[in-house]
Amino acid sequence: MPAKIRKSPQTIALILALQGNLNQWRYGYDLSRETGLKSGTLYPLLMRLRDAGWLQTRWAAPEVSGRPPRHMYRLTSQGKAWSRDLLNEKPAGRLRKPVLAES
Repeated sequence: MPAKIRKSPQTIALILALQGNLNQWRYGYDLSRETGLKSGTLYPLLMRLRDAGWLQTRWAAPEVSGRPPRHMYRLTSQGKAWSRDLLNEKPAGRLRKPVLAES
């Protein structure tokens, strides 16, 4: 049974970025630039997705000497299926039109 992942705008942005190329490993800074998510939002979300079994993670050796290794992420096969389901879910309840202020 899939873990419950909250369907927030931040989660959707991250899932869409990860679904862009399903087999490509992505690193956090790259995901941050693409989604606009700050590190304080992005990394806890990545860890929740990893803990739920949605993401694979690994360390990549630095491309340039003297740089630290990068933590890389990609969707697992379960994460691919669950993320498609999450993105295709209908919103719960009725959507209401915003009340516009009268001038």
